[in-house]
Amino acid sequence: MPAGIDPPRQPLHLQPMTRVKICGLTTADTLDVALGHGAAFVGAVFFARSPRNISPEDARPLFERARGRAGIVAVTLDADDDLLSRIGAHLRPDFVQLHGRETVARAHKVRTLTGAGIIKVLPVSTPDDLKDAAGWEDHADHLMFDARPPEGSALPGGVGASFDWAMMQGRTFRHDWFLAGGLTPDNAREAAAISGAPLLDVSSGVESSPGVKDAARIAAFLKAVT
Repeated sequence: MPAGIDPPRQPLHLQPMTRVKICGLTTADTLDVALGHGAAFVGAVFFARSPRNISPEDARPLFERARGRAGIVAVTLDADDDLLSRIGAHLRPDFVQLHGRETVARAHKVRTLTGAGIIKVLPVSTPDDLKDAAGWEDHADHLMFDARPPEGSALPGGVGASFDWAMMQGRTFRHDWFLAGGLTPDNAREAAAISGAPLLDVSSGVESSPGVKDAARIAAFLKAVT
């Protein structure tokens, strides 16, 4: 090849089916865009300090439009029994995502309170963090590997931080797993190809400002990987 000419870029190969969760939805129009462009999961955040926070009562009519079309996920962080019971009664989610310091015993209680499956989030910054997965594989329906938030962050996720996707190469788990953290329409395909993740989770990467979902970015993200 002549000097000064870059070799052709090799195509990025995805899993046979890369599925996406659009998280932190709060409006009907953006939820409809997510559903219309093939999101496999849609998420509602129940955490007061999040700009995406919504009440179980407000989430119910909004997410009913997703029933039977995508998995409905309730995102929580060390939620108490009262909130979990309200989530179960009003939203009736398919999964509860545990984003805090919940134990395995607490996860089983969450199942009982909500009637939902469990997605357990594990924060990652180094390969050693992946060791925590072994203790959860028998107790969670899906694991989610998310970037450990920056020091001092008030939020456990949704801050645009990422980790080295190559850490996940060749790793297998009992159930399909999510990659999260710093994903955008511009890097989603690369992230899926490098990590081998069968599932991607995005929130801030499809927003125009914190908590404000952008319909065009949602569509672009889904188009990139589905």
